[in-house]
Amino acid sequence: MTGDGGISRLKARLKAIPDAVKAAASVATLKQANAIADTMRRLAPDDPATSAPDLKSSITVTGPGSATPGYSQPGGAMVVPENAVAITAGNSAVRYPHLVEYGTAKAPAQPFFWPAFRLHQRKATAAIKRGVSTAVRKNWGSGP
Repeated sequence: MTGDGGISRLKARLKAIPDAVKAAASVATLKQANAIADTMRRLAPDDPATSAPDLKSSITVTGPGSATPGYSQPGGAMVVPENAVAITAGNSAVRYPHLVEYGTAKAPAQPFFWPAFRLHQRKATAAIKRGVSTAVRKNWGSGP
């Protein structure tokens, strides 16, 4: 033992996770992200003043290794890491999702992003854990 508190042993175990388990995690994560994004689109208010790109159509799900749209909320453009998914609202044509979510001095808040996330959070976490657990049981001995 190297005295690292078991970190080296954990790293070795994580490195041994088969690709099938990683793929199962990605599939489950993407499925849950799409469900959350669908709810966000239902909760987002319509913009009757314009026929231009609207808030609902700007809500996107971005998979691992892809870049989120510029000017999207939260966080702007970024590359999504492996085994992760990003749900964003906004793009270069729709730059106001945060104003709708939190409101302004002249317009009341119309939350859609965080309520949808909170609504799905427990179910999504459980579904992802189930998908990973099932894949681990099926593939643990197969190696990377």
